[in-house]
Amino acid sequence: MITANRIVILFFVLAVTTTAAYSQTKAPAFTIEGEVTTPLTLTAEALARFKTTELRAKDHDGTERTYKGVNLATLLDSAGVTLGAKLRGKNLRKYILIKAADAYEVIYSLPEVDPEFTNQTILLAYLVDGKPLAKGDGPFRIVAPADKKHARWIREVTTIKIVSSKE
Repeated sequence: MITANRIVILFFVLAVTTTAAYSQTKAPAFTIEGEVTTPLTLTAEALARFKTTELRAKDHDGTERTYKGVNLATLLDSAGVTLGAKLRGKNLRKYILIKAADAYEVIYSLPEVDPEFTNQTILLAYLVDGKPLAKGDGPFRIVAPADKKHARWIREVTTIKIVSSKE
């Protein structure tokens, strides 16, 4: 005979197991939020629909690798971030705060990523040498080959937030 306590315990175990299974199969994603017209949540599958870019760059250990991903400016444009001809005046006070899963954060100014201001490419990478980024590096990583130091090559990107300085 099944008692009420056993039913509660069985229900609890089923709920925990289902939640754990769902969290393991949920596709990793990151968000673009803040001062945007269209907040986005993107997975690797969604990124594959954007124009991709490949670039070769030396990793922090000096090994030259091929990274594949989407130009950060392209992603920002799709979220409705002020770029191009509209990036002047008060809009120049906006910056990009990128957050990682381990709470590491870096900042880029909008002109640093805008093709009308710079020739450098800042890539949100999801592949390296044709393979998904390793655990601890991915699933999403910023690659900035023009930076002399790799401090802003932020790993495990979870959030890209557009913020405006109010001063």
